[in-house]
Amino acid sequence: MDNIRFVLIVALAMISIMLWQAWQLDYGPKPPIVATSESNLTNSNAELPAQDQASTEQNNQAVPVIEKAKSKTINVKTDVYNLEIDTQGGSLVNLDLTVYPVDKKNTSVDSVRNTFGFGASEKDLAPIRLFDSNIEKLFLAQSGLIPSTDADAIANHHSIFSVGQNEFDLPAGQNTLSVPLSWTNNQGLTVEKIYTFTRGSYVIKLEQKIINNSDKNWSGRQYTQLLRIPYADPSGNSFIRTYAGGVVYTEEDKYKKIQYSDMADNLNVSTHGGWSAMIQHYFASAWIPPVDQENSFYSKALEDNKFVLGSYSPVVNVAPKTELALQATLYAGPKIQPVLESVAKGLELTVDYGWLTIIAKPIYSLLNFIHSFIGNWGFSILGVTFVIKLLFFPLSASSYKSMAKMRKIQPRLKEMQERYADNRQLFNQKMMAMYKEEKVNPLGGCLPILVQIPVFISLYWVLIETVELRQAPFALWIQDLSSQDPYYLLPILYGITMKIQQGLNPPPIDPIQAKVMKMFPIVFTFFFLFFPAGLVLYWIMNNTLSIMQQWYITKHIVGEDHHHSHHSA
Repeated sequence: MDNIRFVLIVALAMISIMLWQAWQLDYGPKPPIVATSESNLTNSNAELPAQDQASTEQNNQAVPVIEKAKSKTINVKTDVYNLEIDTQGGSLVNLDLTVYPVDKKNTSVDSVRNTFGFGASEKDLAPIRLFDSNIEKLFLAQSGLIPSTDADAIANHHSIFSVGQNEFDLPAGQNTLSVPLSWTNNQGLTVEKIYTFTRGSYVIKLEQKIINNSDKNWSGRQYTQLLRIPYADPSGNSFIRTYAGGVVYTEEDKYKKIQYSDMADNLNVSTHGGWSAMIQHYFASAWIPPVDQENSFYSKALEDNKFVLGSYSPVVNVAPKTELALQATLYAGPKIQPVLESVAKGLELTVDYGWLTIIAKPIYSLLNFIHSFIGNWGFSILGVTFVIKLLFFPLSASSYKSMAKMRKIQPRLKEMQERYADNRQLFNQKMMAMYKEEKVNPLGGCLPILVQIPVFISLYWVLIETVELRQAPFALWIQDLSSQDPYYLLPILYGITMKIQQGLNPPPIDPIQAKVMKMFPIVFTFFFLFFPAGLVLYWIMNNTLSIMQQWYITKHIVGEDHHHSHHSA
């Protein structure tokens, strides 16, 4: 088998797949955005979880039509959030992640752009908004109670709650902030909905306290749900489309993606613990019910391109003159794996590496470990590259020895090819005999490439999915490792290292293959223009270490072998 042909096929396959994915990102079908009427948003009882047909009908009878004008929004500020809670249902309707701007302010790059007459690039320095009441970006976190019978009072996400003040700020020196909302009816039933925020945390605790001062038993369930229209990444800077949609985690199925189109199938699954989430690039929003109870997860497709994913609790009973508190946790923030692991079992899987998770997770752990000492993600990537190179050193060494031996017999192969130009079969026989005589493995150079492909793709996903690398600076003009080099210097440097490395490899005997191989540094340089700077940095470091290793083996080890064999002869 021809070594060069194999490498060509592998490389071209990678290019074809990635170009197709890039094409899909830029020109593929986008989820449609359909205008949603305000009345449908606030008064659609279809948003409630259906338990069975009877209870659904009761719910529809029990839910009054609420005028939106009666509700108001209250503002809540913590060190990581700036959010609004609607008194209609106590829903989280707008939530800004104050430490995560849409774009990064990069004065050094902008000043250089100005110097060369490009003008400063336009930046959106507003914070990332997760929950959003804007009809075109609709995304809400809702919760409430569903009574078991229509005779029981109801307090769902359509009910109007009252609140003592319109502004809540986390005071300096205070660790937690509680935001209490209250609903009551004329029969003596009160529901207190209390959100608790913690300094430096993206975990929001929800408590729904049912205080039954009436003379009859109250029976019902708690539900928590996320409602949104399909998310479309506004940045468009990811070279490969990352998953955006629903996820449900159960003990039985573990991490299971629920595409928006699948939500129309009305998911109905029960498990102990578990969670439901809607995720997007870098960020996740997840409702986590108590782990010690049986939770039922559901999904729905509503009118106007809206989708619901959530869960409801087992039925609880609150006797007259008693009270009961129901709990839930909401995570709304960045997908930082160690943080997610501490919040709920399996929540770190929202950092989605796909089928390469088994390789990508150790790479992330190594990257995070090195960063804990260095404090710079760029140098951490270089450190990871060095460790990976060290692990594959024996494999690479045998490969480079094989290639160096191939390089030495190249002139004899060329001469043999010319001699047997009219007899391809005889040439192949003679060539294999020469390989055997010289102890050359023609496939020796392929193995490191084969091994590196899954590692390369895994590292790609780590760099794409890891929010810690988002807008992370390296040095000089590279101020965002997750986006492409603004001046394309790294891809050019990569092309140079590839050309040098190519010069150390034996050239193909076939002149057509030789010409194609010469084009590779140019093709890959162009290809890498659109890659995240962090990935190009990895590949430059990888090539540089390969060049040093290959040069040393070619000059010393193989040279010594040749010298010893010549001396013994």
